[in-house]
Amino acid sequence: MKILYLTLTYLIASIPFGYIIGKIFGKDVTKEGSGNIGATNVARTIGKKAGVLVLTLDMLKGFIPVFLAKNYFFFDDKFVALVAITAVVGHCYSVFMKFKGGKGVATGIGVLLALSPKVALIVILLWAGIFLTTGYVSLASIISAFMSWIMMNYIVENYYYTLAALLASFIIIYKHSSNIERLIKGTEHRFIYK
Repeated sequence: MKILYLTLTYLIASIPFGYIIGKIFGKDVTKEGSGNIGATNVARTIGKKAGVLVLTLDMLKGFIPVFLAKNYFFFDDKFVALVAITAVVGHCYSVFMKFKGGKGVATGIGVLLALSPKVALIVILLWAGIFLTTGYVSLASIISAFMSWIMMNYIVENYYYTLAALLASFIIIYKHSSNIERLIKGTEHRFIYK
């Protein structure tokens, strides 16, 4: 049962909604803008509405498996944490995209919402504050990801959930390696609303 659940979680999280929606609009987002299949690049290359749709779908594929594991199947905390990590890994390393994928931010937020709505809300507010102040999506994402496990540790005080948030933050930050290089060089693009 648990192995099947983890497999399904990975496959669901692997669905590249950004790529699919891009194709619906006649664009290959892997060859447009930053080349990423996440909501930010979709918003840049296709439009804000498409970006919001991808953001929502990517959040749901992190939220639903973890929420069901925790509140419907009543799996133990250790397994719920494993489901959370699997969802982020599935999005970032999609089997449908030759083990490439997004950067895990939206899916990570979905996971946090299922683990602790309070932590998720604080992380979202932190992300929004940094983004609105600097204009950098990547900087907001990197700092928020790093802070998520610290907040989980102090607010929820659940070892397994904290470990899941920590591992997810490592994956998300690693996926932002090229953004970090550009931020250091001062060549990172700001996301400007027109």
